[in-house]
Amino acid sequence: MPRFTSAKPDSRLIPLPWDVPLAEWPAEHLVALPRGISRHVVRFIRVGTSVYAAKELIEAAAIHEYRTLQDLTRTDTPAVEPLAVVTGRTTPHGEPLDPVLITRHLEFSLPYRALFSSGVRPETVNRLLDALVVLLARLHLIGFLWLDVSLSNVLFRRDAGEFAAYLVDAETAEMHDQLTDGQRAHDLSIATTNLFGEFCDLQAGRLLDESLDPLYLVESINARYAELWSELTGAEEFPGAELYRIENRVRRLNALGFDIAELDITTAQDGSSVRIQPKVVDAGHHSRRLLRLTGLDVEENQARRLLNDLDTFRFRTNQQDTDEALVAHQWLTECFQPVVSTIPEHLRGKRDGAQIFHEVLDYRWYASQREHREVPLVEATWGYIHDVLSGLPDEALSSTAEVEEAGRRLANPYDPSQGFVDDDGEPMPEDPWETEPSSPASPTGVLDIAELRRRAAGSD
Repeated sequence: MPRFTSAKPDSRLIPLPWDVPLAEWPAEHLVALPRGISRHVVRFIRVGTSVYAAKELIEAAAIHEYRTLQDLTRTDTPAVEPLAVVTGRTTPHGEPLDPVLITRHLEFSLPYRALFSSGVRPETVNRLLDALVVLLARLHLIGFLWLDVSLSNVLFRRDAGEFAAYLVDAETAEMHDQLTDGQRAHDLSIATTNLFGEFCDLQAGRLLDESLDPLYLVESINARYAELWSELTGAEEFPGAELYRIENRVRRLNALGFDIAELDITTAQDGSSVRIQPKVVDAGHHSRRLLRLTGLDVEENQARRLLNDLDTFRFRTNQQDTDEALVAHQWLTECFQPVVSTIPEHLRGKRDGAQIFHEVLDYRWYASQREHREVPLVEATWGYIHDVLSGLPDEALSSTAEVEEAGRRLANPYDPSQGFVDDDGEPMPEDPWETEPSSPASPTGVLDIAELRRRAAGSD
């Protein structure tokens, strides 16, 4: 009889065929979803209306990963949510089977190969790397040593004009009170090695734009990480007459999506100089504010974009002196909800509500420029549905077993490692949204710290 270890048990899991190797489970229990190639047997299983990821691995690794993912969930770090570990599995003949780790499927998320298979621009690759670097910095801030940093161990969700990265594999990870510089450097070394192999693999499969060099991409990771880490944790010293620079530092971190929970400020005895250093930094500045005002729980850059639209709505309706919470409720009912509710049911699996609203705002801006008038939001929504959304691939659940990669049909839609039915050299399909030019209204690149500093200096 299998044993379930779970903090959030789902009794519907109990009748599943745990006495059968995961690779042999009948299709009636499985869901075909895009995923990367894993060294373990991984399947997506459907239980009622819920979808979980199930991975077979040895017991010590399964328990360790389950506990580690629990720790990340408690710290609100972007990672898949662990549900259970199933141990004590045997076949009907009494032969032992490996335990299964069960995690909740992260809605609207995609593995990196699925994103590349849909066609991505060179700048999109940089945004994926930015998302990975931000995730790695957030993990290091809480003392998490990954030891297996790679694109394969991450899921990506669209986050307005950027991406949000979620950790999906923590088999080798270690939790510490604080990481040393050497430990962080070791993770970066692993990252550059693994990502170089992954980019070379994409290049060999003609999924990487010809203008991108794998070696240059991975070499840029160290610079991206070092600049972000310095901004998050580095000390800054300045003359005592320039106290405004304390607020500038806070604003720059807010623009990057972080809050300072604790700031160490040291002043020289004669007041000639001040030294500041963030001691506790929490991610999610914009998402927390939006959640407090509207109840919407979205990604950080999505929250930033929605808050910008909320501020614009407040100005247009001349409610600068009205309580912000009241204006937020009005914006929610008059702007956000009408857009999301307009989306036909059969198209809602293509993007989550916050991403749709962001893309409608972009579509509206382009339409207004093209037609030399201010296009109403509802009109822009219908235009977006017709011109953009209807042609996008689904990023939620697939109701069939027809999962494709790079325009080719997988031999086994539940196991990409088995390859394709054929290999006819079809050209790479393009994601219609990816072919659109970048919106001038999009926020600054998530790691463009130099630009944030220039803006802060210009506002003095």
